[in-house]
Amino acid sequence: MGLSQRQYTREFKLAAVRRLESGVSLGVLARELEVSPNLLHRWRSQYREAPEKAFPGKGNPHRPETGVAELERKIGQQAVEIDFLKACLQRIERQRMLQASIGSPRSTARSTKKPANKQAR
Repeated sequence: MGLSQRQYTREFKLAAVRRLESGVSLGVLARELEVSPNLLHRWRSQYREAPEKAFPGKGNPHRPETGVAELERKIGQQAVEIDFLKACLQRIERQRMLQASIGSPRSTARSTKKPANKQAR
């Protein structure tokens, strides 16, 4: 499964560059915006070369993921797994009760006690 390349609007890039120019640390801003520090460095270089021509493309608005959606997906997956395991456990319990009510032998045989050691001759 390949990752799709994210696109950012001109406004997003300009805001990021302005924050860099105002003194915000490259690493801090990269973590905050969830972009690569190299990408921020490239944007800043493009802006410094020709501010009026920088970032001509339209791009898509970037909405930083907070991880909430991913956590909700995980919770949903775990809920499905729990429901499945509960159903399996209930089915096993029903089978045990049915076997106990009709007097079926247990699924495993009991071990028999070995006779005491005979005295050596």
